[in-house]
Amino acid sequence: MPRTATPRTRTPAVPSSATVAADPSASPVPRVADPDRRRTSASAVLRSVLEHGPVARSTVARLTGLSPAAVTEHCARLAGLGLVREAAPPRTAGARVGRPHVPVELDDTGFVVAGVHVAVPYTTVAVLDLRGRVLARREVKHASTDPARVLTGAVDALQALLARAGRPALGVGVAVGGWVDRDSGTVVEHPLLGWRDVPVREQLGARTGLPVHVDGHARALVNAERLFGRARGSGSLLHLFVGNVVDAAFATRDGVHHGPRSQAGAIAHLPLGGGEPCGCGRVGCLQVELSERTLCRRAREAGVVDGANPMRVVAAAAGGHPVAVRLLVERARMVGRAAALLLDVLNPERVVVTEVGAMLRADCLAALREEVGSARADCVAPTSFPLDSVLAVAGGAVALDVLFRDPLGASPRFN
Repeated sequence: MPRTATPRTRTPAVPSSATVAADPSASPVPRVADPDRRRTSASAVLRSVLEHGPVARSTVARLTGLSPAAVTEHCARLAGLGLVREAAPPRTAGARVGRPHVPVELDDTGFVVAGVHVAVPYTTVAVLDLRGRVLARREVKHASTDPARVLTGAVDALQALLARAGRPALGVGVAVGGWVDRDSGTVVEHPLLGWRDVPVREQLGARTGLPVHVDGHARALVNAERLFGRARGSGSLLHLFVGNVVDAAFATRDGVHHGPRSQAGAIAHLPLGGGEPCGCGRVGCLQVELSERTLCRRAREAGVVDGANPMRVVAAAAGGHPVAVRLLVERARMVGRAAALLLDVLNPERVVVTEVGAMLRADCLAALREEVGSARADCVAPTSFPLDSVLAVAGGAVALDVLFRDPLGASPRFN
């Protein structure tokens, strides 16, 4: 293949891990093997087309630091795989001499990915296109949290959605709370589900016949924000997920930090203050103070709602119930306290919060930002994705992250 040119001195608009290494004679770093270079270069091209398309190949070359010949070769290969296509050339006034520059864009019509998100009360299954848009989804309530029954129900529902999608699937992404080892595709520990060492990738792969990729839901959503959300292009990004499970994920341009055996982001037992007793033997741990279970229990005790659905608390607040409003605002304020703590430690450029109050109510978002502090409030925002699709996006984003990191090897279809 043509050799790549030395990157230009300007800062590339794609993650630094996706750029091409400089001339090895000018650096002590060993030369990257050809397969690795092809993979990272293809990733850089596909990410640029996703972010900027329709885009001219010459612009992709400028953004990535690759030579025009290398970009042309990668675009041809990605087009052959059904991932990019030529777009209509832009209309210009008057006639032009010579062949017009034909831009390329992501081809979102050929393939889909499947997404599975396992929450405590139910599993969300979905089909997404290559832009992360949810084409179809379904919720499967848990009659039991036994992992075999949960995963069997997910596969049955997912196969029905894929049969109606009418397009081949490149793979399945699975997002789960708790401790998830991405490399082995295993849910190591999820106390609320009672799961330990569940080989999710192995079980779903055997049932679906597709490549299966598994990760924690906070990391899944931070990748979704980096690929398709309003935080795209941020130099560093913190995502805080607050549901029944509370966890976090941190990413830089080089990618999401996983840590040894993917234990990064386990913040459930950080001391937040408050009087809720935790199963670890302490009080005031972050998860027990912020979880939806605690919110709903407090709402029941106050006579606001019955049951354990946080949306009933939201509905009561929307109807003007003052206690429901207070509970949601107080919770958002404590989420802001947690965000401030993580901001102090990690100092990210942006913070994204997935929490029902901040997503739906201006007073909750204001309380959260007030707790963070005026100097940093503007860097904190709710998730980019609608409430009814955010969990579906989380599952699909696990597979889409793999595709955009390694478009040449993301599916057996391509090999």
